Amino acid sequence: MDTYVCAVDVGTGSARAGVFDRTGRVLGRAEHPILMHRPRADHAEHDSEDIWAAVCHAVRGALARSGVAAQDIAGICFDATCSIVVRGRDGGQVSVSTTGETRWDTIVWLDHRALAEADECTATAHRVIDYLGGVMSPEMASPKLMWLKRRLPESWRQAGAIFDLADYLAWRASGTPARSQNTLTCKWTYLAHETSGWQRDFLAAVGLDDLLERAGLPDVASPVGSDLGTLTPQAAADLGLTETCRVATGVIDAYAGALGTLGGLAASPDGLNRHLALIAGTSSCVMAMSREQRPFVGGWGPYWGAGLPGFWIAEGGQSATGALLDHVIRLHGAGGEPTAARHREIADRIMALRAEEGLDLAGRLHVLPDFHGNRSPLADPHALGVVSGLTLDASFDALCRLYWRTAVAIALGVRHILDTLNSGGFVIDTLHVTGGHTKNPLLMELYADAVGCTVVEPLADEAVLTGTAALAAAGAGLFPDVASACAAMRQPVRERRPNPAGAERFGRDYRVFLEMHRQRRALEALA
Repeated sequence: MDTYVCAVDVGTGSARAGVFDRTGRVLGRAEHPILMHRPRADHAEHDSEDIWAAVCHAVRGALARSGVAAQDIAGICFDATCSIVVRGRDGGQVSVSTTGETRWDTIVWLDHRALAEADECTATAHRVIDYLGGVMSPEMASPKLMWLKRRLPESWRQAGAIFDLADYLAWRASGTPARSQNTLTCKWTYLAHETSGWQRDFLAAVGLDDLLERAGLPDVASPVGSDLGTLTPQAAADLGLTETCRVATGVIDAYAGALGTLGGLAASPDGLNRHLALIAGTSSCVMAMSREQRPFVGGWGPYWGAGLPGFWIAEGGQSATGALLDHVIRLHGAGGEPTAARHREIADRIMALRAEEGLDLAGRLHVLPDFHGNRSPLADPHALGVVSGLTLDASFDALCRLYWRTAVAIALGVRHILDTLNSGGFVIDTLHVTGGHTKNPLLMELYADAVGCTVVEPLADEAVLTGTAALAAAGAGLFPDVASACAAMRQPVRERRPNPAGAERFGRDYRVFLEMHRQRRALEALA
């Protein structure tokens, strides 16, 4: 009986797949790495054929481990990073790389090659910028596409379809050129709450007046979790599934995490006002949902229907969090490679040092974590990181102290975003954390103690896949709507409450954190 679904999550470095039953239980999962090409500073590229191959490998592996027959998979859905895939009129690959290699046809979400173009978008002061926190980020589609059209005009001429990565995967699976309301609203300046979603005057102002034709974009986006049809014969063969399996409209990965953590609270819209999703890995995204529009300074959105249909969702984030801790390890003379084992070794030593020195460990060492810009709440992609309080100590313990204080700074960045959200009408006091950070005991402790929130953590950290599975289940007709699917498939959780003993220490750290932002801006003005 076809009551199972498959969810696929394509992250920065791998594709994961999971087979779920309609209660949200994971029956099998598998993962496969994907390639990344870094030809220049701030350039990052994928090969979409490599991504599809990794997806197929992961789906087949998850299916084999689940023990579920292929014909019993009713639906499939994809979430992915907000990377941009360029394909030709014949469906083939088109290069986005300065190397000219055709295989590198995807600009990765974290690519910052289009900083100047992002500034041009901001300078238009068009009202689409109001839904981006007042500043266009180089991680959005518009500046990257401007860069592509200007710098690689032959690739632009060859383009016949340009996709956000989740939409590319849905197209590859179903053959439909439909695009998700989530991807277009969150990254492509489509205003889903208006009758005419595309703002053609903005596109013309930034030289993208031919975008809709060049990218093969529809006039109207498809709601998340809607039915796009069945797998094509080729996709079914590639994935190891059947042609009766239905494909649902997908989302950007962070929004899948929001659905997996907050979606089950849809029956209590007032309760949603107190809850924030933190999807934290290489970078961190925070998501807040509400029935009303609640814009916040330095935040993206609010976006209509980009998460739960019928709700607004606002997004903030930090461009480098897990990646920043990796960088600290690589940067320090006692660091080495930032493997999982190395992170555990450092965390264990920090715990031992704290047992001796308490929360005042490295109390004069302060970090501003904006090494890759400040996504929220300052919306400043040009912001830089700062470390204050270094000595000549190059020992392993010195690395541990720097790592600890960097982790504190990451948590304080979340506090900064949360304070901004609450000043705009939210009353958030509960943080739902999912992603790679749940494996870091220091960060999980700090999200409670330094942010000052109750932290909710899924017992099995599959919130992103669970959110995507709920969309697959809704698209396949196993539930009447997305909210019902999210509620039925919600994962069990555990809670951690803030330790009041840390309030004074982290309160002082937060005041220093805010002062460092002010001083950094003052120094840049002088320079």
